[in-house]
Amino acid sequence: MKPFGSQRMGGCRFTNVLRDAGIIPGIKLDAGAKPLAGTSAELITEGLDGLGDRIREYYSLGARFAKWRAVITIGESIPSKLCLEANADALARYAALCQAGGLVPIVEPEVLMEGNHTIERSLEVHQTVLHTVFDRLYLYRIELDQMILKPSMVIAGMDCPQQASVEEVARLTVKCLRDRVPVAVPGCAFLSGGQSDQLATAHLNAMNLLFKGELPWTLTFSYGRALQQAAMEAWMGEAENVPAAQQKLYHRAQLNSAAALGQYSSEME
Repeated sequence: MKPFGSQRMGGCRFTNVLRDAGIIPGIKLDAGAKPLAGTSAELITEGLDGLGDRIREYYSLGARFAKWRAVITIGESIPSKLCLEANADALARYAALCQAGGLVPIVEPEVLMEGNHTIERSLEVHQTVLHTVFDRLYLYRIELDQMILKPSMVIAGMDCPQQASVEEVARLTVKCLRDRVPVAVPGCAFLSGGQSDQLATAHLNAMNLLFKGELPWTLTFSYGRALQQAAMEAWMGEAENVPAAQQKLYHRAQLNSAAALGQYSSEME
């Protein structure tokens, strides 16, 4: 694999091509989630070894932000205190190294949707996760106005027989943020976490519509699957499908942009 920023397009660095198009380059810095010793089914995100040196290299190649994902599972007797504190500490150490190296850290504590837990249990875990994460961010003296939070939404487990309405998800997610996220944080860019395209867009829209003008943070999207899935299905790896895939991606991005302003409706689909 070529180092970040070393790829060239027409003789130019890819990062330069991005910047010329008004796009700020960023990079994923974690090395993935691995089994956490001392637990039976929990994970710890690795990648801190040598991270300071890598950040200096990536900054010199054009990166200006980074992301690090922690993975939290809801189940019987989990998440454990060990899992929460180990992942929060890794997120804070990563964020501190990023800010020391000139990168804006995206802090991503993802609570997985897998399981049969209720939305009330999801809210409880989300509140505990964010409390633990911000406790560590304070400890490591993170400049909160120079980071972005990438949270999951408060949603019942995908196997739970009682699924909440779009409005209830929006209200409980905002309640969680109000209870646990300092106002100094400039923005929350939600992950979709396995939601369908339309549901992820609807949830984001409901938050921005119901609480318009009431929140201290910008609520926006940083979706993967819920932004790209339709485009990937249209593309199927075939060159002749590229225009159709591009249109799918553009359309989905437009819908989520509208949702970030509370201006989305299902008729726009």
